[in-house]
Amino acid sequence: MPIPRILLVGAGAIGRLHADEIRKCKFCTLSGIIDPTLQGREWAETLNIPWFATLEDALIYGQPDAAIVATPNHTHRDLALKLIDTGVATLVEKPIASSLKDAEDIVRASEESGVSVLVGHHRRHNPIIRAAKNVIEEDTLGRLTSVTIMTLFNKPDEYFSIPWRREVGGGPILINLIHEIDLVRYLYGEIRTVQAIASNARRGFEVEDTESVLMQLENNVLVTVSLGDCVSAPWSWDLQSGEISSYPTPPASVTTTMVAGSNGSLSLPSLDIWSYQGKRDWYEPLTRSSTGYFKESPYIAQLRNLCDVAQGRALPVVPAKEGFLTLRATLAVAESAKRNTIIDLSNTTYD
Repeated sequence: MPIPRILLVGAGAIGRLHADEIRKCKFCTLSGIIDPTLQGREWAETLNIPWFATLEDALIYGQPDAAIVATPNHTHRDLALKLIDTGVATLVEKPIASSLKDAEDIVRASEESGVSVLVGHHRRHNPIIRAAKNVIEEDTLGRLTSVTIMTLFNKPDEYFSIPWRREVGGGPILINLIHEIDLVRYLYGEIRTVQAIASNARRGFEVEDTESVLMQLENNVLVTVSLGDCVSAPWSWDLQSGEISSYPTPPASVTTTMVAGSNGSLSLPSLDIWSYQGKRDWYEPLTRSSTGYFKESPYIAQLRNLCDVAQGRALPVVPAKEGFLTLRATLAVAESAKRNTIIDLSNTTYD
């Protein structure tokens, strides 16, 4: 069977990351790049990859086996619907859309047509996360009670030279926290309620730079998240997990997520398991063990899933409906901070 040809829509930072990963692979090839900008065209030319200004132009040239949409959030709906209508399995970068209505349109079109849409919540493909899920599902930790997540880092001043990054919707809730919320749903359970407090006191922009979030899951697990993109700190998944090579190797490994259960607890990303060998008593010594895993780039694993889906060999690891549910919970966090109230996701009516 010929290797799948992947069409890339968007030549921004995440689009270029996808292109780099595709070019490393032996199981797929980059068939074209769509981006209306001069910078996008010049980049495609340096890669010797066909360039197109629009999706329509690219589809006239030839239909790909799969596509990746890595464009601004508000464009996801229309691009995804056109690719679905063409019958092309498509990976849409997170968030799936900029609104719940747009996300619902994508989910409905995918389900009614039978054309798969995958969402780029790449951490679900990380072997560390897969191993953590196995630990939890094997009941090694017993009954989960609480989870503490820290995602604290420092975006440089030049990051905010792009105006939308200083405006509501361009901050760490939709860009960074959404990753944590997706893993909460994937690993620990569906979210029932959220309560959040946000602050912009550090930079003074319209957008938040610090936030504390409390979530109650449907299984009564309590999750707390400390989020900030304006601090000098090592406690973030991106820095500690080694997912992205452009981040420096930290001088020391630290825990970013603590999962507490009745029989044991789990530290991430180290995969250390803490438990008692005998009586569970705070006067007794705890022991530490670790779970092994095979290292692989989650972006490569995500690409493999896209190719397998396109060739009818697998189902999406993160289908469109999952992207919708994660977006719903993330928007609920933003709404909670805005209204200073608890949001019950079963009664979500805002968009």
